[in-house]
Amino acid sequence: MNRIVIHITLLLTFCFSASLLAQKKTQGYHIEGDEVVFTFDKREYSQVTHGLYQHRKLMDDDDFDIEMIAVAGEFNDWAEDRWIMKKIDENRYELRKKIADFTDEFSWEFKFVINEKYWAEPEGDIENISKAKNKYGKDLHVYNLKMYTAHVSDTGNTHFFLKGYQKAEKVILSGSFNKWNKELFQMKKADDGWHLTLQLKPGVYEYKFIVDNIWIADEANPNKKPNEFNEYNSVIDVKAYHTFTLSGHSTAKNVLLSGSFNDWSEDGFQMAKTDNGWELSVLLSGGKHQYKFIVDGEWMLDPANPVKEYDEKGHVNSVCMIR
Repeated sequence: MNRIVIHITLLLTFCFSASLLAQKKTQGYHIEGDEVVFTFDKREYSQVTHGLYQHRKLMDDDDFDIEMIAVAGEFNDWAEDRWIMKKIDENRYELRKKIADFTDEFSWEFKFVINEKYWAEPEGDIENISKAKNKYGKDLHVYNLKMYTAHVSDTGNTHFFLKGYQKAEKVILSGSFNKWNKELFQMKKADDGWHLTLQLKPGVYEYKFIVDNIWIADEANPNKKPNEFNEYNSVIDVKAYHTFTLSGHSTAKNVLLSGSFNDWSEDGFQMAKTDNGWELSVLLSGGKHQYKFIVDGEWMLDPANPVKEYDEKGHVNSVCMIR
């Protein structure tokens, strides 16, 4: 009798664990390298909603044929016919976009639209599901999917570590990079604490750890910012390398790089001479930076960069964007 009870307990535990794992599903997209891969699998959807008449229809109706599927969302003004997906087999469609093509927002809501009029309705235990609302905040009684450019990657550019807390059951990383989602980024337990590596776009982010539902700042990070709860969020500045090049000027003796990133220092950053001119890679924060070259004491714009703007003193400078 005891053996039967043990077997039943183990079976229930396994089913419960499998159920928990099923709740971790992210639907509609994944990240591959520097690309967002949108994926539609018709086996994951049972109903669609007509965009104009708002009536529901079953996907397996005999008179419902898929002619075209598009990705529509906040990133393309919910266009029903612009981001057309490619059919890759009997059930699946795919569309690839560069992460750099998106704006500096950290998340976007989106949906799949079939034949330019039927919206596929997400259902089930999906991690990245969100209640759809109109521009006035009214609940539309349907759901959208949500996409985050931040994602877990063993080779990512930002590593988070919380020392200790060995008795904690669960630690979540939450921040401005995922709109303070309380479930998405579960950290991995190790002998010395909790770890997680993310791939983040360059930028300044605020974050906290959630240890068994208790929010705490990063004790090892002195950079903090007050929040609306009279507490502090930890702050991290994710940077990326940008290579500046100046062609020609082979007879120049000294070429410097100066800009908003080094307070327009007249000593600048020393550029290295190459076969084709001059070059320098600089680690920069996300966003916009103004700059100029100083060639043997003479300030000059970047002749290869058409993007320019005035600064507060009325000077025209070259501009680069780090995303």
